[in-house]
Amino acid sequence: MTWAAIGAYAVYLLVAFVARTVIQVRRTGDSGFRGLGGRVGSVEWSAGILFAVALVVGFAAPVAGLFGLPPIARFDHLGLNVVGLLIAAGGIALTLAAQLRMGSEWRIGVDVTEQTSLVTDGLFRFVRNPIFTAMSLTALGLTLMVPNAVAVAGLACLVAALQLQVRVVEEPYLRALHGPEYAHYEASTGRFLPGIGKSAGARGRVAA
Repeated sequence: MTWAAIGAYAVYLLVAFVARTVIQVRRTGDSGFRGLGGRVGSVEWSAGILFAVALVVGFAAPVAGLFGLPPIARFDHLGLNVVGLLIAAGGIALTLAAQLRMGSEWRIGVDVTEQTSLVTDGLFRFVRNPIFTAMSLTALGLTLMVPNAVAVAGLACLVAALQLQVRVVEEPYLRALHGPEYAHYEASTGRFLPGIGKSAGARGRVAA
């Protein structure tokens, strides 16, 4: 299953980053990459660094397995490995579907001076951040495929990075840019899971 995890991770990188960037450049002439935000050491900057670390550690996990790092015994079962493969495959497919639905609005990172449209249909009807949900599913699946300590650390880094990116960087930007439209969306749609993470504050802003 270790080699399968390496293959799945390679497909994930190609689909979620390389292919999507190529599509964006062909459609718009712009890569959509906005890089790290915030000053060095800030929460925004830390979110970007954690995300980069998660990508590196995620690949390092199956490689460490090849070099003899043992899996965590309680999770080292073929059945869980297969479930992980299925979850990872589903996560990759959902990542691409959500990215494509964003169309020309797709970005990696945030430029606070930029005007973008708010996407609320497709997978975005169910959760506000379906790309990040799908990425988390992919990482969970890969961790179950090669359940060693490095994989768990990579999953933890990714979850922390996405939480920081959404809560500290993207949501404030979208609130400022889209005002009542985003407040309504935020009050009615879960953050990462359907129905979970709706904003009570946003409901108040909508009512006002």
